[in-house]
Amino acid sequence: MASHKEAEANLSPSISSGDSKQVDESYDFYKQHQGLEYTPEEAKKVLRKIDVVIIPLLFLIYMLQYLDKNSINFASVYGLKAGTHLHGQQYSWLSSIFYFGYLIAQWPAGLALQKFPVGKYMAVTTLIWGGLLMTTPACHNFAGIAINRFLLGVVEAVVTPGFVLMTGMWYTTEEQPLRLEAWYCTNGIATMFGGLIGYAVGHITTGLPRWMYVFLIFGAFSVAVGIAALIFLPDLPSTAKFLNERERAIAVDRVAINRQGVKSSKFKWYQVRQAAADPKTWLLFIMAIGAQVPNSALTSFTSIIVGTFGFDTLGTQYLQIPGGAVQFLTLLVGGWIATKFNGKFHSRFACMIFACCVCIIGAGLLVGLPDENKWGRLVALWLCYFQGLGFSMTLIIVSSNIAGYTKKQVTGALLFTGYCVGNIIGPQTFKDSEAPGYHSAYIAMLVGYVVKLLCIVALYAYMYLENKRRDRQAIDGQEVEAEGVENGMLDKTEIENKGFRYVL
Repeated sequence: MASHKEAEANLSPSISSGDSKQVDESYDFYKQHQGLEYTPEEAKKVLRKIDVVIIPLLFLIYMLQYLDKNSINFASVYGLKAGTHLHGQQYSWLSSIFYFGYLIAQWPAGLALQKFPVGKYMAVTTLIWGGLLMTTPACHNFAGIAINRFLLGVVEAVVTPGFVLMTGMWYTTEEQPLRLEAWYCTNGIATMFGGLIGYAVGHITTGLPRWMYVFLIFGAFSVAVGIAALIFLPDLPSTAKFLNERERAIAVDRVAINRQGVKSSKFKWYQVRQAAADPKTWLLFIMAIGAQVPNSALTSFTSIIVGTFGFDTLGTQYLQIPGGAVQFLTLLVGGWIATKFNGKFHSRFACMIFACCVCIIGAGLLVGLPDENKWGRLVALWLCYFQGLGFSMTLIIVSSNIAGYTKKQVTGALLFTGYCVGNIIGPQTFKDSEAPGYHSAYIAMLVGYVVKLLCIVALYAYMYLENKRRDRQAIDGQEVEAEGVENGMLDKTEIENKGFRYVL
């Protein structure tokens, strides 16, 4: 029986210079070092170096983008509405307008991620949105702050899709859940950190109006981190300056086993058509809408909701901290479970289903509990913070189960189109005429979680049955694996690549 490396070499097609743009950007580097022998200890050392550089930067940037886009939540109880002369549904529209910008920029941002160096692109956008946020205090009417929020959405549209792609570029499918959760869990940290800053801002009694300090503080942090990212965040494993030549070769070889390649700058229309015909794409799209309709309750309206339960202004800030802690812990524990039991018990989908069921219970309690049961309703709201685990696992599905760089981009863009649609709809369910009850909003949350659960189950069934079908057709497991790796580096999609298996 031929070795794994020999099988790869035998199955490798010749690539002419005219075809070179069709393959992965790291393909030549990969072929130059194909057959490189290295020990598990060397691979672990490279992984540790990648973790030390990549994860802290992704962690900081993602935490700040969450704080920045949800800064109006913390500012809402400190005079934002009066300071910008908002009335009626205008505050709700500020939440929706951000996602209109996010939606419009989603597809151009995806193309830019394919064409431009990823690390530098992410760093520059961080700098820009930090500057935009610091201009928010200059807005004194609805039109001004609406334009500011729209532009913030345009710039931040690149962050989550870009980080999903970067996670796939640097980590194996087994390593991805914990690493993705390591930066996605900052949603929970940001909720806690933002609550603490909001609480501190509440004690400012001199100088500018208090709502302005929220934007100035968050924006300044973003600018500082953007500068650091511009210096230290690399673009590709094959060009990373913090690794030497041998370590770069090991870094590329490690992720080749994902059967997805690293990155291709060639936009391929056939992969767009394939994504449009793939049922997984549309299940992910509908799932994203269902997941994000309730999201506004946990972002832009949390301070207002907690206030309607009967807590004072400062209480609306520090009582968000437990919800953030719930989100942070569920994300990390879920990521650990999915990594620890990778390939066993279908752990990724098990985490998604469990998290969604907890959210359904929380939303059901918000609908059914009487208004005077303020602590019960508050706990119900905290239970809804499990939703972050479900959506982050959806991102892992895209990262580890969609191959072909253009197809991954298009699938991700459509997923985040659904993300935007849900976040545009969500704030409008908080009707000013229903305040402080917001009964329609809580019903919309419950419906959204149920739709999400149905899509998760359907997606799981599709992937599970497809894996079984491919296993029945496979003849030589080692040859199939080697062919799968080579096809991944040739930028083949998971449908074309018969050696590909979905990670459940």
